[in-house]
Amino acid sequence: MSDLTLIVPGRAYLAGYVAALETGWSPDNTQDIHAEQLTSIRRDADAFLQDLVRPAGTIRHADGTVTPRLPDRMFWIWDDEFCGIIGLRWRPGGNRLPPYVHGHIGYGVVPWKRRRGYASAALGLLLPMARAVGLTCVFISANATNIASRRVIERNGGVPLGPATRRATGRLDADEVGYWIELPVTSSSPAPADRRSGS
Repeated sequence: MSDLTLIVPGRAYLAGYVAALETGWSPDNTQDIHAEQLTSIRRDADAFLQDLVRPAGTIRHADGTVTPRLPDRMFWIWDDEFCGIIGLRWRPGGNRLPPYVHGHIGYGVVPWKRRRGYASAALGLLLPMARAVGLTCVFISANATNIASRRVIERNGGVPLGPATRRATGRLDADEVGYWIELPVTSSSPAPADRRSGS
């Protein structure tokens, strides 16, 4: 694996993101938004990028509902080219999530970069950032049949819901498995790569 980093979305790296969208890849695994995002980028790329990283506004879900956006941090997974996305969202003051949120962390790797350990590595890089914003543990859900995604979570210390774990938080659909990952206290938490927005 090449050196993998998490970078803040920005103009300097946008071409790789656009190329991924143009293959039909969607950064949202609950709905196909690739065409919508391409349209937004072509209309105003700077506004699109600002919307990706701004901590306010609303989110439109696959069922059409619109909810307030939680504080979040969105990153592109990078190994000298675009590999995918990973994002952290949270509710200040605790580990609980509102009922419309599937978990604290969501991620997706483009098909041509899968089976290389990139999702596991990206999740490992993000967890200290979750601790830095005040979370003591994170909840992540995965489709029960998505063995690859479940292994990503388990490799990073994920414990599936069961008698010995706390209850799920947020939304957990019938076809999903929920995991908790405990976040140990560390003396420092790494920042994302200094390849900042590039704008």
